[in-house]
Amino acid sequence: MSYSQELEAIAIAHGCAGFGVTHAGPFSGLADTLRQRIASGAAGKLGFTYKDPELASDVRQSYPWAASLVVVSWPYMPAAGQPGPPAAGLGRIARFATRDHYSGLRIALEAVAARLEADGHRVGILVDDVRLVDRAAAIRAGIGWHGKSTMVLDPRFGPWLLLGSVVTDAVLEASAEMVRDCGKCDACIPACPTGAIVSPGVLDASLCIAHWTQVTGVIPRQLRAAMGDRLYGCDECLDACPPGHKVMEGGRQGAGRVDLVEILAADDHTLRNRFNHFYIPRNNPRYLRRNALVALGNATAAAQEARTATSVEVEQIVAVLAGFLGDPDELYRIHAGWAMGRIGGRVASVLLQTRLADERETEVARELEQSLLECGGAAS
Repeated sequence: MSYSQELEAIAIAHGCAGFGVTHAGPFSGLADTLRQRIASGAAGKLGFTYKDPELASDVRQSYPWAASLVVVSWPYMPAAGQPGPPAAGLGRIARFATRDHYSGLRIALEAVAARLEADGHRVGILVDDVRLVDRAAAIRAGIGWHGKSTMVLDPRFGPWLLLGSVVTDAVLEASAEMVRDCGKCDACIPACPTGAIVSPGVLDASLCIAHWTQVTGVIPRQLRAAMGDRLYGCDECLDACPPGHKVMEGGRQGAGRVDLVEILAADDHTLRNRFNHFYIPRNNPRYLRRNALVALGNATAAAQEARTATSVEVEQIVAVLAGFLGDPDELYRIHAGWAMGRIGGRVASVLLQTRLADERETEVARELEQSLLECGGAAS
């Protein structure tokens, strides 16, 4: 076996789906692409690799001694399971975050890095790191191809992959890039609930549901209904991808389903501990509660339409929303008011009207007025 093959054997033995090697030089044109997306607004409110395009597109800025990147992919399906049927009061989490699936990837990378270190080489491990655009590294290392969804795809697991790299001073033979693409398939594009895949392989993050579950601020009103019952992340373009369909079979039902009322009732400490693998801005649970309020409104409205929600369930959920409608935090008042309007009904209309009469913040008042109209009431 060659040295690279020995490293690959270690990665595969630790559960990796793919392995590749590329040189550690800059990714041609990538920094310009990142800057263009920032300038156009297509980066949305994302920071991460958009914070410093030059740093993210040239690993030698962080590791001047780097010669090679060893790149691996980790499959999280079917282990991540299926969310199962929706219901009033229940939300769902994207499969990559149903638990800390990155833990297995990190262990595999540490094993590869340990072998390189034992042989006298310098190493660094990069997983979801601002110093490397991991999809670019994976494609150049032959791990997969650039899908029209913008995800890295491979023939066995489709898009259900996590990516990570070991940067090293070892001079390793580079792998060939994968000679494959999506062909005529564009199933992911119409599957996106908000049209965020604006052209094949190009994502407008300002329209992406997954993006909005991970950033600060008020979720745009025009995107809230499309969020459905999602608490965190979105799998729609991945679900639609044919290469990934086979591994979706056999996953445990109900994985990633969460009680939204329970989340809204939990304190900060509980939420931070339970969801510490989420990328929530500044690890602040208020953004998780914001997401939960939107998801609760959508889940309950859908259950009402499907006639699977009892009147008692709806009353209890409206009571929970009413508590947030009077919260000192205007972020909660905005999203609770929207959820109330989404559910509708006489009680919701009265509660919105009462809150509106006392509301002093202009932005919140505008939101409540719109929610009241959608609820069937009229602002006085």
